[in-house]
Amino acid sequence: MRKLTANSLLDVMSDLFSEETSIAVTDKEKYIYYRPSKRIDLKIQKGDDIKKGTIAYKALHNKQKISEFIDRDLFGVPYHGVAVPYQNENKISGCVLAIYPVVNEGKSVVTVKTEDGWIPVPFEDIQFLKVKNRKTYVYTNEEMGEHKNSLQEFEHYLPVELFVRCHRSFIVNVKQIKEIYPDSNSTFVLLMNNDKSISVSQSYASYFRKLLNF
Repeated sequence: MRKLTANSLLDVMSDLFSEETSIAVTDKEKYIYYRPSKRIDLKIQKGDDIKKGTIAYKALHNKQKISEFIDRDLFGVPYHGVAVPYQNENKISGCVLAIYPVVNEGKSVVTVKTEDGWIPVPFEDIQFLKVKNRKTYVYTNEEMGEHKNSLQEFEHYLPVELFVRCHRSFIVNVKQIKEIYPDSNSTFVLLMNNDKSISVSQSYASYFRKLLNF
């Protein structure tokens, strides 16, 4: 058994949350611990100052639990979070945060740009999304269109029951996967319903297996 430290205890506590939840801890001025999830990563580093307007800032200054939506202006991605202050010798010493991805806000289509104009594509018809040369492409059975959003932005509003990040360059619709093949180094290759093959990278393989339960 490894020696119990503050960080190892926080790592264990993080496992109690969903794999889509990031965990952070602050003192009164800086972040002292951060563990991102695959689904939401605010790119916080240990030692970063607490930004004004964040839920950590509000929890410390209001001296109470804060739960709210924060738009993309602060960290580049929108998120929903909960921050709870903690005390040491009856004084507020910092806070603990749980950070969640933004759920789908009633959208049901992705409107893609084609050579002739724009096409609204229902979520269920999307095979996968791919980024190449800093451009994002949306693939269906019959066509491909371009979209201005990054894959990270898509992760925050596509429904989690349908779409899974499997590679830094791909998000796939799990209902459009025809077969899954083993590949080298404990990774996988997905054969989609449009007969395109997509690799699951090693960094996403464990997460992917847990989500699909195999």
